Amino acid sequence: MTLSVSPPRSSPSPPAPADDRPARAPRSVRTLPVHVAMLAWSVVTALPLLWAVVSSFKTDDEILNHPWSLPSTPQPGNWARAWTEASIGRYFFNSLVVVGGALALTMLLGSLVAYALARYEFRGNRIIYYTFVAAMFFPVFLALVPLFFVVQQLGLLGTYQGLILVYAAYAVPFTVFFLHAFFRSLPAEVAEAAFLDGCSHGAVFFRVMLPMARPGLVAVGIFNFLGLWNQYLLPLVLNPDPDRYVLAQGLAALSVSQGYRSDWSGLFAGLTIAMLPVLIAYVAFQRHIRAGMTAGAVK
Repeated sequence: MTLSVSPPRSSPSPPAPADDRPARAPRSVRTLPVHVAMLAWSVVTALPLLWAVVSSFKTDDEILNHPWSLPSTPQPGNWARAWTEASIGRYFFNSLVVVGGALALTMLLGSLVAYALARYEFRGNRIIYYTFVAAMFFPVFLALVPLFFVVQQLGLLGTYQGLILVYAAYAVPFTVFFLHAFFRSLPAEVAEAAFLDGCSHGAVFFRVMLPMARPGLVAVGIFNFLGLWNQYLLPLVLNPDPDRYVLAQGLAALSVSQGYRSDWSGLFAGLTIAMLPVLIAYVAFQRHIRAGMTAGAVK
């Protein structure tokens, strides 16, 4: 007799529990409102700039009667007239002198202070640092009257030197705040090796630490340039000499004079000339700005 042994029956597996959670929408659907909001903000920001550039090539009649159309015949003479007759060239030069001098002084003083506060421990270190941080939140218009009398007593009212010093004092707190964290993140071993090789404190700062902090320096330099180039309140109070007007003052005066003369094409040409350095600086250095901000955040 042959006995057949049947294999054991496997017990049926229990059914998987039903997932009551609602299915998540695809990532593209979830981020769609963000993309729409960013696109709307880009249009709102870029459209006035583009309209001003297009209007600078129109005639006055086209600006008033056909504001949204392209110029039938481009008028590059508007730019030449704004540069010479409306004194935009002189205002542009004044802004370059003041902003360039203030930016160089700000970067030098701000990097020195930030490095000292970040790398050296001494009594009152944190108090000095938080004083610079608090200065960022102090409203500028509250200091206009004391600033006016201080600059007047120094004999610098209406001069390049006076504006450069005030601009630098205005921008140094943000520079110290930005670079402080950046210098703290740099490796201390490199500075110690430089000291062992015989470098002085100044040589370590200028030859070792500053090159390592280049991304942060470029980023904060661009931010300072944008803020100082568009500054209007400080020169309005401290620069009463029309021959030394910066671009913001010159454009304000130009808007009044050209408005009475109905020379709107020259006004838009002047506005476009004033915008060009800011746009060029941002487009040329946007990669460095992102690199500096990202490096500081990661470190």
